[in-house]
Amino acid sequence: MNLREKISPQVRDLPPSGIRKYFDMMNEMKDAISLGVGEPDFVTPWRIREAGIDSLEKGQTHYSSNSGLIELRMEISNYLRGRYNLDYDPKSQIIVTVGASEGIDIALRALVGPGDEVIIPEPSFVAYKGCTAITGAVPKIINLRAEDEFKLTPELLEKAITPKTKVVIIPYPNNPTGAIMTREDLSKIVDVLKDKDIIVISDEIYSELTYEGKHTSIASFPEMKDKTIVVNGFSKAYAMTGWRIGYVCGHPTLIEAMKKIHQYSLMCAPTTAQYAGLEALKNGQADVDNMVAEYNKRRRVLVDGFRKIGFDCFEPKGAFYTFPCIKSTGLSSNDFCDRLLDEQKVLVIPGTAFGDCGEGFVRACYAASMENINEALRRIETFVKSHK
Repeated sequence: MNLREKISPQVRDLPPSGIRKYFDMMNEMKDAISLGVGEPDFVTPWRIREAGIDSLEKGQTHYSSNSGLIELRMEISNYLRGRYNLDYDPKSQIIVTVGASEGIDIALRALVGPGDEVIIPEPSFVAYKGCTAITGAVPKIINLRAEDEFKLTPELLEKAITPKTKVVIIPYPNNPTGAIMTREDLSKIVDVLKDKDIIVISDEIYSELTYEGKHTSIASFPEMKDKTIVVNGFSKAYAMTGWRIGYVCGHPTLIEAMKKIHQYSLMCAPTTAQYAGLEALKNGQADVDNMVAEYNKRRRVLVDGFRKIGFDCFEPKGAFYTFPCIKSTGLSSNDFCDRLLDEQKVLVIPGTAFGDCGEGFVRACYAASMENINEALRRIETFVKSHK
């Protein structure tokens, strides 16, 4: 029996994540510094951990409702209304998910299938393209440009739309570039989409990690509210990556369709994590503000450091990544990362892991200690000088 032929073509032909091999290589090294992992180096704040522990001690270890604890959904609703001017009914418009990644997955599976097109601006999170391909739909890539500050422009979007377009993904603040879309930027996108039968999936997992001004959701535009699915979660802002807790919000018709997939595949998000998330929303904002202030300091050090080395480095205004251009070295993105890890034991991720247009760039994460950032910059400078 040829077992490979038994695998779904969509899965069989799907390339593995372009990030994983670097983590595997690094795990075999001593004294390596990682600027590659996209998660906070902070431990989940104690009050949030304590809420999880308390839920276990009280025996709150059973399934929640499929959509999540109603108390948590109510708190999510209050949070979104107060922070981002988004109004969602906690009973019919919110599902608590196993991380924001599940939210992206069930949104795409509910909306698209073979022959449909999903517009994905790149560079961006690797899961968008993979989750789209698994549905049998076609990823329609928009190559974002450094000269546009890696923003999605109305001209690029208009050009990408076809009669087969069913979904547009809006990935801001952006991983890997750190780009954001201001309200003014989004208003131009709204003008393109408001009269079209296209659903928007707005991935806002880095919404709290915005360093200039305040995050704006495309769903806050009245003409986009019913046709936007907002994806968010706790991993990045509250340093809760391992808890696997996120949520999706949208029109009841869209949420009901997504809930069917959620019911059959996962039942509900982990109950312990839901109680921790509830505490995070109720009392965790000061912790978030402190972590964001620290990220902001590291952001400046890493951007300035890359520029001193001689790299053009777009200034990220959201998330916790820089995306410096390494074309001046004469190395491809993959060669740069392979050699840097081998020779100087510093891990950064090739831009091509986030789309072909990432060639000539690398992603470096500043959710690392200041000590490690400074040492990594010293080693990168040594590496670059050795290759001149």
